[in-house]
Amino acid sequence: MAIIETEAALHEAHRDNHTHRDVNGGWLRPAVFGAMDGLVSNLALMTGVAGGAVAQQTIVVTGLVGLAAGAFSMAAGEYTSVASQRELVQAELDVERRELRKHPADEEKELAELYQSRGVEPALAREVAKQLSKDPEQALEIHAREELGIDPGDLPSPLVAAVSSFGAFALGALLPVLPYLLGADTFWPALLLALIGLFACGAVVAKVTARSWWFSGLRQLALGGAAAGVTYALGSLFGTAVG
Repeated sequence: MAIIETEAALHEAHRDNHTHRDVNGGWLRPAVFGAMDGLVSNLALMTGVAGGAVAQQTIVVTGLVGLAAGAFSMAAGEYTSVASQRELVQAELDVERRELRKHPADEEKELAELYQSRGVEPALAREVAKQLSKDPEQALEIHAREELGIDPGDLPSPLVAAVSSFGAFALGALLPVLPYLLGADTFWPALLLALIGLFACGAVVAKVTARSWWFSGLRQLALGGAAAGVTYALGSLFGTAVG
């Protein structure tokens, strides 16, 4: 009895701990990329303008316009990209659906051969393929997973990708502008907040990907800081040349 209870407890613990995060969802990549891109691009844009020794109002307007333009551009790009990918997948599924309808025996044999190639005994592989092929939709799902590496029922949503990208970009791009909106009259508070935001974004991404938070944070800080430094130098150079 004690052995049975121990095995049951181990099974329950394994079931509770053996879970995976969603790696195929349509929101994570555009949200993370959008926040990083919004923060880095708007910081670099505002830093470049500030390097040209322009008026404070010009820097603020530049930041707000950069936020709006970038957010709409990211949303449109993500929607088009994910929609195109989804349409391509749907086209391939239609091809597979026609093959299953026109050549069911060949598709069943193909599935059996696939299982055999993975070590299943021939007779068992044929029986499994036969059983799975009885339901056309189930057969389509299995062929799609085995041949195309996709799950027909878990395709990313273009709308989710676009909204996630828009919101994340706008949030990231807002950080460099926020100090000005709260009354700052110099660029340094905006730069400091943006650099803190860069480190925080990197650290948050590390939590999602299970990497070291400080390494990811410092890496993002270094990349964003380098972009800001280069654009500031270019802004100073162009400002001097134009002036």
